[in-house]
Amino acid sequence: MRWERGRRSDNIEDRRGIRVSGKGIAGGGIGAIVLALVAMYFGMDPAVVLNQAGTLAPAQDEQPATFSPEEERLKEFMSVVLADTEDVWGTLFQGSGQRYQQPKLVLFSGAVQSACGFAEAAMGPFYCPGDQKLYLDMSFFNDLAQRHDAPGDFAQAYVVAHEVGHHVLTLLGVSEQVHAARSRASQTEGNALQVRMELQADCFAGVWAHHANKQRQILEPGDTEEALAAAAGVGDDRLQKQARGFVVPESFTHGSSEQRMRWFKRGMQHGDPGQCDTFKPAQL
Repeated sequence: MRWERGRRSDNIEDRRGIRVSGKGIAGGGIGAIVLALVAMYFGMDPAVVLNQAGTLAPAQDEQPATFSPEEERLKEFMSVVLADTEDVWGTLFQGSGQRYQQPKLVLFSGAVQSACGFAEAAMGPFYCPGDQKLYLDMSFFNDLAQRHDAPGDFAQAYVVAHEVGHHVLTLLGVSEQVHAARSRASQTEGNALQVRMELQADCFAGVWAHHANKQRQILEPGDTEEALAAAAGVGDDRLQKQARGFVVPESFTHGSSEQRMRWFKRGMQHGDPGQCDTFKPAQL
């Protein structure tokens, strides 16, 4: 991915030197963390569990931290990708007569406190609508490359673009509508609604890739394949197969590998958010 000459975002919140203890979780204790970890492992949205786990009175310890040149370069890369999403979505919102509110990207190490609750790095990246921030422990990218077979910088960019997609869904009111609908639905129906929202975020990630490449020619040979590998690597069917050897489609919360790849490709092909309405088709 050609990114070195890209603009750097000012919306990076670096908390990597802050150590957060999970002591003091109310309304769930350590069990809430375990539930959230299990949820992530089976492809579920950790924010859903965190929102139900109560609040946290965390113990924070800020220690001087030093980072390798590789880590600092990765932070710079994250800043460029975030800036690129700001430019793309800012233009798209402006074109529809709206103003895009830029989210912040919080980089952390090990654990973090968000408006959605306490989260550990093992939960993976997530977006919290409560504070409109993206949370990412960059060590996740090692897991993405090794466990999910998705190495490469554009695979990493896809992860950020997907979480930004959730921010867009929040700004459009979709997240709130889905949350309200899930509260009235059965677990199976609620899971199906969550899948449609996750696939829409994947499609929005593709929309970003379309416009970023059209405007700035960021793609290099193999980049698209890297993003598709990342989408496939975190598909519910693949994660469930790895975890327990069989697949339960009714429990999907993010979509299958094939679905995630297909909706990302759809957004990338058309570049039109209007083509990302995953709530219309009977079959995904």
